[in-house]
Amino acid sequence: MNNEQTDSTQESVTYTNPVGEMSDIGDPYVLKVEDTYYMYATSVAHAGFKVWESTDMVEWVEVGMAYDHRDHEEKWAQYDFWAPEVIEHNGTFYMVYSARAYNGSLKMAIATSDSPTGPFMDATVGLIDRPGSFIDGHFFIDDDDKAYMYYVEDNHENIVDGNHVSHVYVQEMTDDLLNVTGEPHLLLEPDQAWENPHGEYQWNEGPFVVKHDDLYYLMYSANFYASSDYAVGYAVSDNPLGPFEKSESNPILSKDMENGISGPGHNSVTVGLDDETLYAVYHVHTDPENPTGDRRPAIDRLYFEDGEMKIGGPTSDEQELR
Repeated sequence: MNNEQTDSTQESVTYTNPVGEMSDIGDPYVLKVEDTYYMYATSVAHAGFKVWESTDMVEWVEVGMAYDHRDHEEKWAQYDFWAPEVIEHNGTFYMVYSARAYNGSLKMAIATSDSPTGPFMDATVGLIDRPGSFIDGHFFIDDDDKAYMYYVEDNHENIVDGNHVSHVYVQEMTDDLLNVTGEPHLLLEPDQAWENPHGEYQWNEGPFVVKHDDLYYLMYSANFYASSDYAVGYAVSDNPLGPFEKSESNPILSKDMENGISGPGHNSVTVGLDDETLYAVYHVHTDPENPTGDRRPAIDRLYFEDGEMKIGGPTSDEQELR
């Protein structure tokens, strides 16, 4: 980070991707609470999730384990603790995450805490109770306080026409944010050319919703997370339950191998220092020439232009943070 004094009262903050010193993470999620940012990520896959703090979204300090399954008296999962997301609602912090249950399926759970740094303790296990594997939970609370859970039926068990396919769903949530209710709505499946829609393994995953001008923009990632082709697209609806129509401009965030950027994806969205400018937070491969599950966080500005969602990236040169 470089800080330049622009006048007697204001500093200019800049960043260069990837941000922070952390590596071997994935699926970064950033929550801003007052003037502090908290980052959660797939980070300790055998046990739970680390949490980092920052005052500027550029320099991060690890502050421990937000969730540690080893501290729980009743253990329900073996490993594969993936993709934590945390929101604050009515003074309580809610974490949704997935892990591999003892029966071999990936299951989602919700844990709660009175602090963004934890410790988070399980409140709901097996959030989606129908057969299959389910990951990548995303809370969305609309302007009318109605809550929704977006999630993925993982291709580990979802076989369609002989292929393993990941699908994005949404369900309404109960007022206490601890359970889903109503029918699941299938929203997205791999069907655009960039998503390898005819491959043996196909992905639409990592959902995140941004509401803008009364429209719902559902961001998602496609392709294998350990591939340089991992990238971000979006779909739009006038209803949080869909149907959603994918943008013809997809993907809106994809690799730039000339500048060493491989596999940008599984993003969240947060606000900048001004509490207004939107930023997509995503991961990139630590070694772009040999992509694996070892990833690092990156950020770039997200904006809307003529009704289209855009991301000003992926960038690899110095950028101003607003």
